[in-house]
Amino acid sequence: MSLGLRRLARLMRHRWFDESDTRRALGPQALARIAERIAQSEKLHTGEIRVCVEAGLPLSYLWRGASARERAVSMFGKLRVWDTEANNGVLIYLLLAEHQIEIVADRGIARHAPPGHWESMVDVMRQEFRAGRFEPGLMQAIGAVEALMLQHFPQRQGQGNPNELPNRPYLA
Repeated sequence: MSLGLRRLARLMRHRWFDESDTRRALGPQALARIAERIAQSEKLHTGEIRVCVEAGLPLSYLWRGASARERAVSMFGKLRVWDTEANNGVLIYLLLAEHQIEIVADRGIARHAPPGHWESMVDVMRQEFRAGRFEPGLMQAIGAVEALMLQHFPQRQGQGNPNELPNRPYLA
């Protein structure tokens, strides 16, 4: 397939998916359970976990051939995951149109992740998502982020821990 046809196919795939696809993948009850899971997790450590699910890339990203990773990094900034007190925010990003999963971690937590940590998380999530089990895949990812946070950023008794970011997944 020529480059032009590949670009057109990608454009069509991204325009085919919309917010109704994100709502089908994660209904209101699933979103509430994920938000509650994040809230419970963040009571145990000082890190921040944010989930972002997008149906497709914006047209400007498609025109310039941007990757899901580029969008995830952009959303990391847009959703202010980088702006936490201890620089220990993690974004779990899912792009439905391309079945892509990206993990973007701020420098505070990234330096503690062993080689291959994020890739192994993505592999587990990918298996769940291929089977259409988006909520269980995200819950497993939250658990994996939580385990790393508990090792390096545990909540200390008497230590204040403001909720710096919304817990509800961001859908677009």
